[in-house]
Amino acid sequence: MNQLPFTEDTVIFGLLALCLGFVFYTSSIKTGFWKKFYTIVPAVLMCYLLPSILASVGIIDEKSSQTYYIASRYLLPAALILMTLSIDLKAILNLGSKALIMFLTGTAGIIIGGPLAILIVSVFSPETVGGAGFDAVWRGLATIAGSWIGGGANQAAMLEVFQFNQEKYGGMVLIDIVVANIWMAIILLGVGKTKKIDAWLKADTSSIEELKVKVSEHTAKIARVTTLPDFMMLLLFAFAGVGLAHFFGNHFAEFLEQNFEVIRNKEKVLSSLGSKFLWMVVFATMFGIGISFTKAKNYEGAGASKIGGMFIYILVATIGMKMDLGAVFENPGLIAIGLIWISIHAVLLIVVAKLIKAPFFFLAVGSQANVGGAASAPVVAAEFHPSLTSVGILLAVFGYVVGTGGAYLCALLMEVASKV
Repeated sequence: MNQLPFTEDTVIFGLLALCLGFVFYTSSIKTGFWKKFYTIVPAVLMCYLLPSILASVGIIDEKSSQTYYIASRYLLPAALILMTLSIDLKAILNLGSKALIMFLTGTAGIIIGGPLAILIVSVFSPETVGGAGFDAVWRGLATIAGSWIGGGANQAAMLEVFQFNQEKYGGMVLIDIVVANIWMAIILLGVGKTKKIDAWLKADTSSIEELKVKVSEHTAKIARVTTLPDFMMLLLFAFAGVGLAHFFGNHFAEFLEQNFEVIRNKEKVLSSLGSKFLWMVVFATMFGIGISFTKAKNYEGAGASKIGGMFIYILVATIGMKMDLGAVFENPGLIAIGLIWISIHAVLLIVVAKLIKAPFFFLAVGSQANVGGAASAPVVAAEFHPSLTSVGILLAVFGYVVGTGGAYLCALLMEVASKV
């Protein structure tokens, strides 16, 4: 009998499948306790929390697992292809400028939130935001700014630029994961109350609703009983596309690094454009959009977005597994900085959304395109409706572009704040 925690990916994946199956089975029960439970707690949040509980109580060890890597590198691009296969580009463009405004508001919230959080925490715990030389806390927080505006590539770029002590870097990664995941959980909780939030924001959701209706009508029109050849064609589209996305993504990233000093040098603002993950996501999305102009679009009727949705939920479970709930209490001072920081980001988003009457969808996806990047922005967008997945992808890609520059500015402001 193997001792806990389980470290084999086969067992871990089985437990994640058990969590997902349990959530979907119980959420399909339309009477009694479970009906009341899921009117309060969204199913997607449970898909996220159950794996985090397994990791937190020591049943599974995510550090030895490759399930997140497989989900993010294979299933995520496959999901993006299957969910953009029936995309309506014109309708997405008709969504207007509010999506971009909310994204940039989220970016501004991260840039000003970092230094403000340092100033607030320094009042009651100056040692938490102190440190000298390469041990200075602001240098470590710069890596979080990179992650929260763009993603992993931007985070690595900030580590290179500011040379934070590698031995203490793990603590910053912990804050990044814990706080970002708490915020994602809050956003997913809000998804279940979208109508109430939109009513409070006095938001005009007509363009979003029109897109949902248009896609739903198209899906109903082409719906059919799915056959084995249909599934095999969906397999072809999804994973041939994943192979092409990785091939072109890797080679294009290498081409950029070899030919452009501004990308090769990790201290430069545009260095994050050398990320292979970024270009893999871009090429997967381009492939999905490309085949949407062919008869492949009709495979939505065979359940393309449903299979894509299944892959997304597996990714959600692997993301949840990375969050150790007990770690929240290990370094309360730094966690406090993270929570204040993300709160400033949230408040700014809410204020701007209220002012411009932006739908909660734009707030949620604009935030996750910053804080979560390409791995979680499509997840949140798809939770509103599969047809909206591409909005999350496009904003997340934009996050990579502005991530390093925004994080660099944030780091300079945090250096000033830590010396006040």
